[in-house]
Amino acid sequence: MPPELRHLRYFVAVAEHRSFTRAAVALRVAQQSLSQQVAVLERSLGVRLFDRDTRGARLTEVGEVFLPEARAVLARADEAVGTVGRAVRGEIGRLSLAFLVSTANYMLPPVVRAFRERFPEVGLHTEDVGIAQLVTGLRERRYDAAFTRPPLVDDLATRTLVTEPVCAVLPSGHPLARRSELRLRDLADEPWVLTSPDSWPPWHRKYDRDFHRAGFTPDVVARATGVPHLLGLVAAGLGVSRLASSARSLRRTGVVFVPLADERAETVVVWDPAAPKPVLRNLLDVVTDLATTIDLTHAG
Repeated sequence: MPPELRHLRYFVAVAEHRSFTRAAVALRVAQQSLSQQVAVLERSLGVRLFDRDTRGARLTEVGEVFLPEARAVLARADEAVGTVGRAVRGEIGRLSLAFLVSTANYMLPPVVRAFRERFPEVGLHTEDVGIAQLVTGLRERRYDAAFTRPPLVDDLATRTLVTEPVCAVLPSGHPLARRSELRLRDLADEPWVLTSPDSWPPWHRKYDRDFHRAGFTPDVVARATGVPHLLGLVAAGLGVSRLASSARSLRRTGVVFVPLADERAETVVVWDPAAPKPVLRNLLDVVTDLATTIDLTHAG
């Protein structure tokens, strides 16, 4: 039977103090108990580790060989316990993060940079994905957290990081492009470019409610596969659209962003509350602190 760690600790203590009496005091155990446990170790190994006399305890030749091995085992055990503690505190581990395609451009660099500075030994995997893939990945636990517009679902937890204006997106040269502000109803007679309703139905149901409150149903002349495609279609003059102001970083020419009165968009961090993870708690703390110190919509 392999020796127990406590037997190794007792053996090392006696070897270092060269005395059962002094080792017992240091370990805060009875000397008789200490002697008995060292004897158990010797019997399990089938060797004598100490020569005992009135002057104390001296290592035998086998004991001298065994001492560095026992110390190495104890050091490795202490290291393992320390590693567990670091894992519990979220100082080591791995995180898989998803970024909505339209937010990755400005959100990914500061988030990854800040987290790596605080927790350099946590491995980070990042992807930029569409909203449907993002939500599915969180539910299937392929992603630990995601940065996105609010997904508008009930089973995932969210924390708001950024609130920014929503803008009408117009082709350059459009008659309304010089306005300092618009209302959604000002665009009632315009052709519209939107993403497909199948891209994420909860969002499109919200869009429908917004258009209904503004008093019209949009004339959708083209459907885009994503925000970059949508901006290209607007720049081509096919129609107008509506996006968060940070989307302007994805295209510098051919389009104009005009704020829509009283409309705001959020960027949130999303996670599955049923899948807690120590490193995730640290991520949430880091990004919450980050959001209070810099404007994340311009930080990338």
